[in-house]
Amino acid sequence: MLKTTPAATPVQSPESVPHPEGVSNDEFRAAMSRLAAGVVLVTAHDPDDGPRGEDVGMTATAFMSVSLDPPLVLVSVRNGSRMDDLLAEQPLWAASLLSENQRQVAGRFAMKGRISDRLLFEDIPFERGKESGAPLVTGAVATLECRTEQRVEAGDHTLVIGRVLATDLPDMDSGPLTHFRGRYRHLR
Repeated sequence: MLKTTPAATPVQSPESVPHPEGVSNDEFRAAMSRLAAGVVLVTAHDPDDGPRGEDVGMTATAFMSVSLDPPLVLVSVRNGSRMDDLLAEQPLWAASLLSENQRQVAGRFAMKGRISDRLLFEDIPFERGKESGAPLVTGAVATLECRTEQRVEAGDHTLVIGRVLATDLPDMDSGPLTHFRGRYRHLR
């Protein structure tokens, strides 16, 4: 009698297993990577962290205009992240729309398991926003200062809708930094 061994079934990572309703995380990520997006550094100041407080930043590509009247924008932040926790307590924040020359800034604040935000801001030139107190990165194509109007939980992220309190549009020749197919790119 021949002995047969059961065929090994390939082990699938959780990323490649389809959700009950449809596509897997990998499939969804691959499809959405083909949507070009602007790159934004979202910042806020935590006045309760240390004697002088601490600045917090995160790179975002899920950032958009929501309304003209009133002026509203939306940013998506990962649930439980440092920025999510801070924006749940601190309603004032800012967004610096990064220029094509600021790829290193975007990469620095997008790192997983990164060092403290204090060290990340150490050699980045910025001004403190008059309305938000948050860092506004020098050299950005535009900056916006915001106050949270609404927070909406959506899956593993929170959508933070902010009223724009102030903007700055520096004179500059460089274009925006974009993100497409998993890489930072120039628009030109």
